[in-house]
Amino acid sequence: VQLQASGGGSVQPGGTLRLSCTASGFSLGDYAVAWFRRAPGKEREEVSCISNSDGSTEYADSAKGRFTISSANDKNTVYLQMNSLKPEDTAVYYCAAHERTGPFYWGLAVEYDYWGQGTLVTVSS
Repeated sequence: VQLQASGGGSVQPGGTLRLSCTASGFSLGDYAVAWFRRAPGKEREEVSCISNSDGSTEYADSAKGRFTISSANDKNTVYLQMNSLKPEDTAVYYCAAHERTGPFYWGLAVEYDYWGQGTLVTVSS
């Protein structure tokens, strides 16, 4: 059972990146999958979440209008399309999966059952 995050890199301000989170050993069909990030010297914060059971999505204010979360057709890969990147988006991005059994607060890290290893995003000119 594993989550693999990938797609990070270095871009200039205004650039784009697409992060991927792929599950192995289990199906994400009944899971909510979220992206969190930790910037240097800062606490981890939630970015976005998608519930694969109904396709509903959530975004932190910092991500609204710039980032889009989506799932592949087989729902075993979740993407985070990041546009109009800013230097303050620089962070290690982690994906996490929560098995939906009822209501939950998507922004609370302890809710999540599985975590990926993180992928570094650097936005700098």
